Amino acid sequence: MPLFVMIAKDKPGTGAQRTATRPVHLEHLTAMGQKLLLAGALMGEDGNPEGSLLVLEAESLEAAGATLLADPFIAEGIFGSVEVKPWRVAINHSGREF
Repeated sequence: MPLFVMIAKDKPGTGAQRTATRPVHLEHLTAMGQKLLLAGALMGEDGNPEGSLLVLEAESLEAAGATLLADPFIAEGIFGSVEVKPWRVAINHSGREF
């Protein structure tokens, strides 16, 4: 199944809002099940989250976008920019075949 990545950057000053919304955000990620391969915060030099990166298996870019763009961080206005793009593995040390 094709892979897609979401790269999202937080709007400045949304750290407290991110923390408050995180439980619902994690519920959304958990609901994706095994199709969500990787997810995590992009960290700033100060050690605080400044965005998110997610890798998802989906049938199409449209399907990936529909799933990824339903993230509560988007609905709450935390992300200032969001990109969803096809992604291809070049090096894989995970032991899992994609």
